[in-house]
Amino acid sequence: MKLQFKRLLRTFALGLALSAPALAHATWPEKPITLVVPWAAGGSTDILARVLSEGLTQSLGQPVIVENRSGASGNIGTTFVARAKPDGYTLLVGSMSTHTMNQALYSSMPFDGVKDFTPIAELALVTNTMVVNPSVPASNLKEFIAYLKANPGTVAYASAGQGSTNHLSAALFEKAAGVKMMHIPYRGGAPAVLDTVAGRTQVLFSAGTQTLPHVQSNKLKLLAVTEEARSPLLPDVPTVAETLPGYELSVWYGAFGPAGMPPELTARLNREINLILKRPEVIKKMADMGVLLTDTTPEQFSQILARDADKYGKLIKELGITAE
Repeated sequence: MKLQFKRLLRTFALGLALSAPALAHATWPEKPITLVVPWAAGGSTDILARVLSEGLTQSLGQPVIVENRSGASGNIGTTFVARAKPDGYTLLVGSMSTHTMNQALYSSMPFDGVKDFTPIAELALVTNTMVVNPSVPASNLKEFIAYLKANPGTVAYASAGQGSTNHLSAALFEKAAGVKMMHIPYRGGAPAVLDTVAGRTQVLFSAGTQTLPHVQSNKLKLLAVTEEARSPLLPDVPTVAETLPGYELSVWYGAFGPAGMPPELTARLNREINLILKRPEVIKKMADMGVLLTDTTPEQFSQILARDADKYGKLIKELGITAE
């Protein structure tokens, strides 16, 4: 009898242990959630995160607090989330640079952009523009390529730093067009834009969030976008690929949790986030900044992540680009 009783107790204890995670998921969230942005406040990623924070706070019934942990090209904040508990209380708004580029750019990384995270949802595509200073004697991409070939190595392009998305976009363009420019890296996107406006550099590949206001005021000329297809936000602007077939570079933002997050939490967050991204006022706010909101399942986002990690990893090594 005693032996049977002990076995019964063990079976009961095991049942409680197995049901505890399910009970925890059912009551989640029971405390505030931290949404990490691995860059400084004020940029388009930060603005998008704060839109999500507000919407999730309303739908989940717990505060969702945006925490900016910037530095090391996004690696500091991203590492923080990779090392957090996968309980749904620490999330990240990352990008294609933090999760697909940095692995190839840095010789030593504190995380794996694919293996150490749970992809929740792709959030948005950022319209990536190619602009030139008005002094450049070209009104379209074909004319600009001809100008570069006539003046090899004399035209300067700005970037937000060695190994940045701006740098990769320009290096890929040089390879596709068979041209050579001078790379002038800055400490961030803002000074790169300002010096291109001032004419100290002549070319810039950058998010429309930074360039379009200057295009509208005729301080920069917009030649193309870098995505595979024309942006619905700029339907009259050609892609680089229309002149250089095969050229494509898409910049996305995504929501992540640490690896091992329960599928039930991932699915719920995905549903809540996609509902927020479908709100007309959210769509308009982000569209005004050149950001096109998307709608994916966790599985679809996982496929995008794996594809781009392989693609940009190979490309960066092929081009010989490293982070300083």
